Amino acid sequence: MAKKCWIEKWKHPRKYPVSQHNRCSVCGRSRGYIRRFELCRLCFRKLASRGEIPGVMKATW
Repeated sequence: MAKKCWIEKWKHPRKYPVSQHNRCSVCGRSRGYIRRFELCRLCFRKLASRGEIPGVMKATW
């Protein structure tokens, strides 16, 4: 879980697009980010197992 100060800092647009960091839209985690879904790998697995992400199915279904 990211600190609130980092999340607020992340929301402001950067002067250069290269310095922009990708963060999970649910928990604010910066590592293991999946761009297509704008989620970290942990939140992606949690939401996919519940069936809350359209177009993603568990392999066992």
